[in-house]
Amino acid sequence: MTAPTAASTAGPTAERATEGRAGRTADPRAWRPTRRRIAESLFAALAPIAACGVALGGLTTWVGSGSAGSPARIAVADGRVFLPYGDVRDTAAFFRITNSGGADDRLLKVTSSAVAGDMTLSRHRMTSGNAASAQTVDSARVPADGGLAMSPYGLDVTLRAEPEWQTGTYVPFTLHFERGGRIDVQAMVVRPGEID
Repeated sequence: MTAPTAASTAGPTAERATEGRAGRTADPRAWRPTRRRIAESLFAALAPIAACGVALGGLTTWVGSGSAGSPARIAVADGRVFLPYGDVRDTAAFFRITNSGGADDRLLKVTSSAVAGDMTLSRHRMTSGNAASAQTVDSARVPADGGLAMSPYGLDVTLRAEPEWQTGTYVPFTLHFERGGRIDVQAMVVRPGEID
């Protein structure tokens, strides 16, 4: 009779444990910490952190400039209305609009208690042959930290002048903004050529 070996006396549990260790070391798909794998893992973890840092820096700069979350701050000045020639009553009004706030706004319409009939926002463009064309617009953008300078060569308010208007008189207007609400302003009646 032969003597029992160490493997046969240990039983089936020991054999399975030995096979498991051998299988783990022989499996080529097993994850082992190599320099390349550690570097890839660190890069994957640092990329979102770097992106957050860049975003945080941008937000800090924006907040530091004083514009973060500030609403539109609209001011209207230099109101002018052209005095029409002869029997023609159609004319235009112009205003200088500034927005010192951190958000864009829109000029929606202009009204006046001293003007009979409708008033419209119009944009004028020069075409070939020194001709001009006018197009009615629904609104006009007033950019943040910027403004809108109305002129005979761009945006104006088209209206019908009253017969009693004379050079130097003032006409009341109300400008309606999307965010800035209503702003009342006086526009002086001037002859064409007295405005830039």
